[in-house]
Amino acid sequence: MNDNRKPRCTRLAATRNSTSLEVQAQLIDILNQTLATTIDLKTQVKQARWNVKSMNFRYLCELFHEMAIELEVYIDLLAERITTLGGLAKGTARSAVKHSILPEYPLHLTECQEYVASLAERLAIYGSLLWENIDRTAILGDADTAYLYAEISRVIDKRLWFLDKQLMTSCFEENHQVASHN
Repeated sequence: MNDNRKPRCTRLAATRNSTSLEVQAQLIDILNQTLATTIDLKTQVKQARWNVKSMNFRYLCELFHEMAIELEVYIDLLAERITTLGGLAKGTARSAVKHSILPEYPLHLTECQEYVASLAERLAIYGSLLWENIDRTAILGDADTAYLYAEISRVIDKRLWFLDKQLMTSCFEENHQVASHN
């Protein structure tokens, strides 16, 4: 992972939040990194949706579209939590590129399974970040933010399971087709 976890000199607006300014600043930094990674993930999901081609095209397009919509909701929830804590939500494309922990999405993919595997890899990384941030925000005493992370994580885990099932099913079908042709 790159060095995106260093505090980024967070500017705070006046709030009546009961947490200390130091804890608020830490929470805002954590949330802004997640916001950047979520924006990056959403654009990668859209990239896959626009370009995937397969016999399962309709199913995968719908699945990727639903994932992008869910991520858009999380983007808004994360940004709202940042501003609730008195911070500035950093949600530009440039900020996302600078602070996301995800690897660049490969643009050379041709097979539907490559798209699914690439998104599954990114969802796994994102899911790990969410789990880590559940713990980090709970330790900082912010149950609300920890709960937000847990809610997002629950859906991301389910989507990752869908993608893993798609990979297993397609691999089984490919192996079955090869065996039946021999």
